Amino acid sequence: MDQLRGTLTLLGERPLGRRGPRVTALGLGCAPLGNLYRAIDDESATAVVDAAWEAGIRFFDTAPLYGNGLSERRVGAALARRPRKDFVLCTKVGRLLQSPEAGAHVDTIFADAPRLEPVYAYSRDSVLRSIEESLSRLGLDHIDVVHVHDPDNHEQEALTGAFPTLIELREQGVISAVGCGMNQWQMLDRFVQRVDLDCILLAGRYTLLDRSGADVLLPRCVEREVGVVIGGVFNSGLLADPIVNSTFDYGPAPESIRDKARGLAGVCSARGVSIVAAAVQFALRHEAVSSVVVGAQTVAELEIDVGAAVAPLPADLWVDL
Repeated sequence: MDQLRGTLTLLGERPLGRRGPRVTALGLGCAPLGNLYRAIDDESATAVVDAAWEAGIRFFDTAPLYGNGLSERRVGAALARRPRKDFVLCTKVGRLLQSPEAGAHVDTIFADAPRLEPVYAYSRDSVLRSIEESLSRLGLDHIDVVHVHDPDNHEQEALTGAFPTLIELREQGVISAVGCGMNQWQMLDRFVQRVDLDCILLAGRYTLLDRSGADVLLPRCVEREVGVVIGGVFNSGLLADPIVNSTFDYGPAPESIRDKARGLAGVCSARGVSIVAAAVQFALRHEAVSSVVVGAQTVAELEIDVGAAVAPLPADLWVDL
């Protein structure tokens, strides 16, 4: 990481909406640190956070769902040695971790995670309990940004329970910013219109492959001064290497999507640039975007992400893409 130490300072910080804290243009998405798809140990997770810090990342995004609390615990432990005022921490509400019934099967994409069952919960009491439990796992004294997490089938509950509770906590100074994180743009657009949000986390819907969030949601966020964090810029792996990877949005990629990804990779290859760099910088270019969060399970993966964010790209590449 030595060759990349501090290079992200070139990208500077951006405001997370009109009220939110300033965040680094590149953030660390911490789902992989919760053993997403494969297990890593605590030391490897700490090494990734440390490497992110050395590179200049000061924005960290986690959630109770990620490894059933494992990500929060690892992120909190790794950041405990850092001055609290020097970083911005985001977590989420909307799922409470409960012990499953004896013998019950629990589906999860997180390897070797604690045997807990994430249960959707968006009421006031659930939100307050979730934040209290997150603070305990993190071992930190406060959380900066709290997103309502994946309320796809719970829109009304989020509107009447979770959002008003978080806004009350913001007004009391308990948290700094209120947001919502989803893999779809349509409901996020409704929330931006109806809720006094500071920011949103849009995953997978503003990428080189899927730009569906661009026409309506992102301009609305500019108009309302709502900060946008972009996640999933590789669409869960396909854009990182369309030749080797075949995963799109957490499942097998349709052949038409794979063909489109290979075509984008071909354009980049012909110009002598990495599609990884193009994927990261494509999202960073939009005026609505405050930060792009990228994930890594190893220091080597993080080095690729950081290098991608600062790699020089031809100005006319975007026309070709």
